[in-house]
Amino acid sequence: MDSMRKKEKEHGGCTTQFCFFCAMKEPDSFKRRATLATCFKQMPLRDDQENVLVLSSLWHIAMTHPDDQEFPNLGIFECMARLIHKGIKDQSSRWLQKHQNIYIPYYAAHVIGSYTMNRVEFAKIAAESGVIPPLLELLRGKMSWVEQRVAVRALGHLASYEKTFKLVADYEEEMVRLAMELASTCVNVVYASFVGVKDKSKRLKYHCDLVTRGIGGLEMENSKAEEWASQLQCWSLYILNCFACKQRPLALKLICKQEFLRELCGMWGGLLANHASPAGIGLIRILCYSKYGRRKVAESKEVIERLCNLSRSSDDWQYMGIDCLLLLLKDADTRYNVIDISALFLIDLVELRSLGDHRSNLGETIAKTVLLDYKQRKSNKNEALEELWSLIERSKKERVLLSGEIWEERRVLVDLIKQEANHLFCKGEVEEALIKYSEALALCPIRLRKERMVLYSNRAQCQLLLRDPDSAIRDTTRALCLSSPANSHGKSLWRRSQAYDMKGLTRESLMDCVMFINGCIKSEKSSQRVKIPYYAARMISKQMDATWIFATARSTMATSQVKKVQESEGNKGNNEGGNHNQQENHDEMMKILMENKGKCLSTILEEPLMRNMVKEGSSRRKQERTRRM
Repeated sequence: MDSMRKKEKEHGGCTTQFCFFCAMKEPDSFKRRATLATCFKQMPLRDDQENVLVLSSLWHIAMTHPDDQEFPNLGIFECMARLIHKGIKDQSSRWLQKHQNIYIPYYAAHVIGSYTMNRVEFAKIAAESGVIPPLLELLRGKMSWVEQRVAVRALGHLASYEKTFKLVADYEEEMVRLAMELASTCVNVVYASFVGVKDKSKRLKYHCDLVTRGIGGLEMENSKAEEWASQLQCWSLYILNCFACKQRPLALKLICKQEFLRELCGMWGGLLANHASPAGIGLIRILCYSKYGRRKVAESKEVIERLCNLSRSSDDWQYMGIDCLLLLLKDADTRYNVIDISALFLIDLVELRSLGDHRSNLGETIAKTVLLDYKQRKSNKNEALEELWSLIERSKKERVLLSGEIWEERRVLVDLIKQEANHLFCKGEVEEALIKYSEALALCPIRLRKERMVLYSNRAQCQLLLRDPDSAIRDTTRALCLSSPANSHGKSLWRRSQAYDMKGLTRESLMDCVMFINGCIKSEKSSQRVKIPYYAARMISKQMDATWIFATARSTMATSQVKKVQESEGNKGNNEGGNHNQQENHDEMMKILMENKGKCLSTILEEPLMRNMVKEGSSRRKQERTRRM
């Protein structure tokens, strides 16, 4: 805009026929609309430097005023479609290289997506104007991942409306295949072609300009590229969601391939995007609403295990994991494929009263679903189901038999046993302390939720020291279900984070650690600077590195580099200087691996046994542990 005004001053006025900027200044609305309509028709036919300036201005207008109907009614969608088509068709010529025209397909697709984001009437005009074929060309990768990102965004908006879905569905098979491929590969592509390229001069300049708007250095470029890669994956999954919601047989058949279902479990968009999009788990949940989808999901043990782990985490989408398992358990055709695995996890959630704004009486629903046909199949022994049934029966008996006085007596007795357990723990007698905590839990009335929460959490600490992460996860999950609100007990969050770390479940460990730190910040009453515990900061650092959206791509590239070194030096070991060359080869490989390893925290298994530290610790350490209980 500023450059055009400068040009006008230099030449004494604009000489371009049907100039967009002159039309925007026209005070007469009728003349302005007529000139703009002609401008949109002529723009794809012109070949001058004004086009990219116009597109940049249209991009800004569409972003700031997406509900303004003036441009959509004047033919902007047909203009954008023709410009995209021209960019793809003329790639072999010099059109894209002239006048910064390389930016035009990106801006054009972005304008389409911005105007179709909220208004179904605009989406209908766009689809009827022929925007789908050129957007599909960009989706095929005819240019780069940058253009794919805005193309998949625009197509997702068009697929989300009932009035335009039919036009999108004409390309159903290809679009579903392309979206699946893009969701699976986009992160690796962005890393290999952009983030993993450490020399900024080797990156495409127009990519750098678009990603950061020409502001910022290498760090900002990498940060924005990470955000864009996450968006590219999530918007690809959104298109698949649109087809899966319609329960279209062809789309379901393509999406429900076992390999892709397993890949979905790893698609989460990273920590920063996790709260905004359910990513892969969202699509799995949609699939579980269809008969065919449930059958295919139930066939994958890996997917079921991922859903089970999610159901016992503090992830924003925990309720979706629970929903998926309940849907599978309610279907007679899939129930017995998943009951043995899921019951072991869901039994820990039966005392969950609510989960944020999403569910109320959730624990009761879980219990009813898990025990749906327990009496009919009582002959088939399942320890988890029997434990759940015993818990329910015990709760009923306590309501009838225990009076207020007896409850108070039990409370005092439980407190005495807990103090004895604490004393044993401080002496380093962890196994004996665990037995005492179990004894207290057996006596503690069901209604004493706070007392049971502490007992479960303390017993989990013993299990951590005894290297039993599975039991620690079970007890901390039960403690967190008893907390009010759910997932708010800080010590249980930290202990479960450590247990998940021991099992190598990095995402679950990260989410618990994040929740633990949030709790520390909220509980800080003073106005002074909040101090995050060093051990939690170390855990966050480790798990952030392990769950980084590009972690797998980085590892793959490192492995590829190592193989190249091995291949280049493979035959030199037989020469006289073979030993020396092998040593150089080894040093080079170690350098590559260490560069890509990043700063990591050793797992809890690599740390010194805390049990020995308890036994050998001073009285000061014993007192500190007593306070932690």
